[in-house]
Amino acid sequence: MSSCSEAKINNKNIKIFTIGQKGFLFNSILGNNLFKIFFGKPIDESKPNPLKSYDQPFVFSIYEVFYLCNKGLISVSIGNIDVKCNDIESYANKIINSFNLKYSVYKDIKEKGYIVRSGMKFGADFTVYELGPGLEHAPYVVTVTSAANLLRSIDIVGLGRLSHSVRKKSVLAIVDDRDPYNNINYLVFKWVKP
Repeated sequence: MSSCSEAKINNKNIKIFTIGQKGFLFNSILGNNLFKIFFGKPIDESKPNPLKSYDQPFVFSIYEVFYLCNKGLISVSIGNIDVKCNDIESYANKIINSFNLKYSVYKDIKEKGYIVRSGMKFGADFTVYELGPGLEHAPYVVTVTSAANLLRSIDIVGLGRLSHSVRKKSVLAIVDDRDPYNNINYLVFKWVKP
């Protein structure tokens, strides 16, 4: 995210309320500002257009909430209790398996200039866009794994099949548990017919 974009949203009045794995922002003006730079989405829109404005609450993934909090761009509550960023991390680690590994990949991809969304409907951890949702179909789906995990050949075939079935490039993000923010390797799979 560029500093210009950060300047537009650097407002401590942005308060996101976290429930479960989602964050909610009830101020539609602030929500639209974040949405235009590809954070969150209007709660009642399945395929929102980033060029439109919406008059409704916005929903955010826990990855987006933690990222924006770490950037100092929002304040957060869990339930009715105001919390700090490290509280969000502790909370997310309790409700999401391997949150730290997945977040390290989310952050790395985001800071490389891509737009990152949930990949759950594709059987992956994230979908990744170059231009943004509503402007293109996601060219990539990303699955995160620890470098300590052993991959079976069937897992590799599954990644290739996934990319073929959803017409996207399947990316395996391999994260070193000892240094997750500085040691991530990406393998890209594409199904090829012989």
